[in-house]
Order: sequence, then structure tokens, then C-alpha cells
Amino acid sequence: MATGKLTIDLDALASNWRSLDRASASGVQTGAVVKANGYGLDAGRVARALAAAGARRFFVAVAEEGAAVREALGPGPDISVFSGHMSGDTEMIHDLNLIPMLNSVDQLTRHFEALPGHPFGIQLDSGMNRLGMEPAEWAAVRDIALASGPRLIMSHLACADEQDHEMNPRQLAMFEEMTEGCDVPRSLSATGGILLGPDYHFDLTRPGIGLYGARPFDDALAVVQLDLPVIQIREILRGESVGYGNSFVTDHPLRVATVSGGYADGITRDLSNKGVLWDGDTPCPILGRVSMDLIGVDITHLRDTPRELTLIGPHQSVDDIADTTGTIGYEILTQLGRRYSRSYARGRG
Repeated sequence: MATGKLTIDLDALASNWRSLDRASASGVQTGAVVKANGYGLDAGRVARALAAAGARRFFVAVAEEGAAVREALGPGPDISVFSGHMSGDTEMIHDLNLIPMLNSVDQLTRHFEALPGHPFGIQLDSGMNRLGMEPAEWAAVRDIALASGPRLIMSHLACADEQDHEMNPRQLAMFEEMTEGCDVPRSLSATGGILLGPDYHFDLTRPGIGLYGARPFDDALAVVQLDLPVIQIREILRGESVGYGNSFVTDHPLRVATVSGGYADGITRDLSNKGVLWDGDTPCPILGRVSMDLIGVDITHLRDTPRELTLIGPHQSVDDIADTTGTIGYEILTQLGRRYSRSYARGRG
């Protein structure tokens, strides 16, 4: 097989959800964010595993993402849509029984006129300036919205991954002020907010990235492993180059493995000449540029010829790769491509 092998440990995913559920204050419900196709790991499989662990409320970014989750879970669990009720979403929201988190007066009007009596939630902007009603907008429609019985009122923290950031208490105070006297379940925290402590938990938490084994949940179990098959081995001499643009030229003889994988598979070009793959416990440097489908790797120091090399695994997480390339684990995880052979393992729980 010439494609990489992506192994997803659903037991580890479920264990991470249970750990974050235990980290939430007593009486707080723990939902699960499964947007971006379950952070790239298949929303249906991820949602079923999380539902089996105990999750009953799920969140997606847009209405279209709700289809795979509803198909996987059936009619019972809540599926909320962060983008709210967009023009053209009405039929999907109705047919899939999705809960739009209304972000503006326009969305509230659209929802009430198109689907009177259909469940909805409210998203408030507590300072991030991304989605949600601002204080003046919310004040204008608050009484009307509350009279119609929203399922949830939520906001989102901008800097929760930095525990001492002054933005966290500022947003907390704003959210409390905007929701004071509302007899409606409230939610402010994703993974980072859970770790800030019970003041941020309210009635429902919405863990996302922590479920999938990445920061800021440092105690998370690893969920993914990515192994890339070796297609060819060659010996190169001093003065020879590897890959496009001659960006790597050796000053001594090397043994080079060409592995199947590249930026078409979501492996960033920023790993060129500075990333590593692993043969068991041994690091093997990337030589030259990461190309669309192939990567050159130095295996001169290995005693045996490997059949595959590991990019994401016990010695290198998505966060480690992100640190090497100057991005975040979210980006590394959600870019993992569709060409991989995917295996859904049951390992740790």
C-alpha cells in the first residue's frame, strides 16, 4: 500500500471526554465539539464514540456539518450550529432538527419567521468580536428572545489557552452581566475555559481540541498516529541533492528513504529541511522540500531498513509539529488529508 496509514484511537478520544467531564464543576453538563468533520477524523465515527462515552450535546460550525452527525446519532441528541440560521439553512435546520445559535437580530428574525417554535440558542459577543450579539443588540431583543425559550445562551473565550490573560476575567464579567437574570442554561467554556476553573463552567462546557489529544489539555491521551510507507531507498554521494530546488545538498554520503506523503496529504511544506519522522524511538530528519506526494528522509543511521516511518506518534504530537512549523495543533490536525488509509482502533479507555 502506497498511502499513509492514519490510526485514530476512539477509546483515547472517549477517555479525553471523560477526563474533561470530570474536570467540569459538579452538575455541569459536558458537550462535545465535532466541527470540521470531527477535527478531520470523521464526524460520524467521532460523534458515536463520544455519545457512547456519555456526550448528549454536540456542536458543529455550519448546518451542513450537522448532517453526518445526525445520521450517526439518530434523532435524540442536540446538535447546535455555531454559525446560526443562515439564509438557505431553513430546510436543513428543520429536517435535521438542528439548533442554530442565533448571532444577530437578522438571524433571530429569520429564524422566528421561517421556523416559529423550532428550538434555537443565542450566541453573545463578550469581547472576542467574532460571532454573537453585542451588548446593545442583545438588549434590544433580549425580552423577545427569552420569551421564546432558547435552549442555551453561549459566548466564546478569546484567550482561554493563556490562563493568566487579562481577557479571561474581562469576558467572564461581560458574559455574567449580559446574562444576569436569564433563566436559561449558559455556556462560556471550550477546552481552555474548562481548565480555567469552575467560575467559567456555568451550565454546559463545550470541549473541542482537548478531545482530540492536543493543547491546552496537557493530560490528554494521544488520539492519532500517522505512519508513512517507504517507497524507495537510495544511496547518495557527497555533493548530491534531495528534492525540488536543491534546497538540501549533502557534504557526506547518505542513505535516503523516499516516503509516501506530502502537502496534498496535509503535511505542511514548513517541515522542509527541519522536520523529523521516527523509526520507533529514533528520529530521522527530513531532507529537502516536502513535495506534493513525497518526502525524502535520512535513514543513514538506522541499522535496518524501515517499511514505514512515523510522522505523528508517541514521540511527536500534532503540537510538536506545530511548534516546529510556527502554527497550532488545530491546523496540523484538521489538514490531515483524505488519501490516508484510516483505521479506527480501540486502544485505551
